[in-house]
Amino acid sequence: MNSLAPPAPGSGAGHEAAHGKHASERAHGTFRGYMTGFVLSVILTAVPFWLVMGDVLGDTLMTSIVIMALAAVQIVVHMIYFLHMNTKSEGGWTFVALAFTLTLVVVTLVGSIWVMYHMDQNMMPMSPHEALQRP
Repeated sequence: MNSLAPPAPGSGAGHEAAHGKHASERAHGTFRGYMTGFVLSVILTAVPFWLVMGDVLGDTLMTSIVIMALAAVQIVVHMIYFLHMNTKSEGGWTFVALAFTLTLVVVTLVGSIWVMYHMDQNMMPMSPHEALQRP
């Protein structure tokens, strides 16, 4: 018997036999799911361009906040529709890994911003004369 030969149909050695044909179909998205993700991604990309190019909100801070919120939504759309991440995939471990990664990113960003803010507040100011004398 050749060990490189594919398993015989119905032998139970194939992926479909082990997990059922529907399990492999669920692991990969459907055409409708991919199209939904694509349309949402296009909308979530076009709206920020429209907000900036048309100066719709008129306030730079508010525009930045809206763009950041839409970026976060787009990340979620990509994870759900293209990466197929949910609480059921891989026994929930992908969701646990995502939560751990997000926790590390938030701690790193908040800590960095906090350190930079306090460094800015606690550094001695330099007079214009001292700035000119620096090498």
